[in-house]
Amino acid sequence: MEPSPQKSNFYLLMLYVLRGIMKKNELIQRSLILFKPDAVKRGLVGEILNRFERVGLKIIGMKMVKPNKAHYYKHYEDIGKVVSRRGEKVFNELMEYMLSEPIIAVALEGVEAVSVIRKLVGATESKAAAPGTIRGDYSHISFAYGNIINAATANLVHASGDPEEARLEVAHWFSDAELFEYKTCADKYIF
Repeated sequence: MEPSPQKSNFYLLMLYVLRGIMKKNELIQRSLILFKPDAVKRGLVGEILNRFERVGLKIIGMKMVKPNKAHYYKHYEDIGKVVSRRGEKVFNELMEYMLSEPIIAVALEGVEAVSVIRKLVGATESKAAAPGTIRGDYSHISFAYGNIINAATANLVHASGDPEEARLEVAHWFSDAELFEYKTCADKYIF
């Protein structure tokens, strides 16, 4: 019986670490979470943020902001390529939605933080997100419904898609002075 791809990747990473090819610090990542207008207005930020902390991710930066269109353009197109991947209509609906209210930007740090966060958040389309994930538990709107009403799909949070995107996004949303290094009680078990 073949091991699953996730188990294969895990064993390969452990082999690299054991052989000294990859140092443990190379597995410590920073990632960005944006609490979108629906999460803020529904009062779900604390409950959702708690999920990230419970798995051992550390908050290293956090702020409430109301960015302008240029800031969002850099985030969603220059870094995230939304127009290229989803089209101009989706991008414009997303801009209208994100510009409507303030959001909360959070930089998190932890072991393979990007993939851990993606797993916790669930599928981008809330309707497809598994129960137990953030989107699966707190939202249900489909892309099809968003298309019918000509609006962005409210899916609570943005999460970086991969480590390189995370690096660029954290640098875009936070200055070095806004990111903090400190020890938590859990560090002795994680780091």
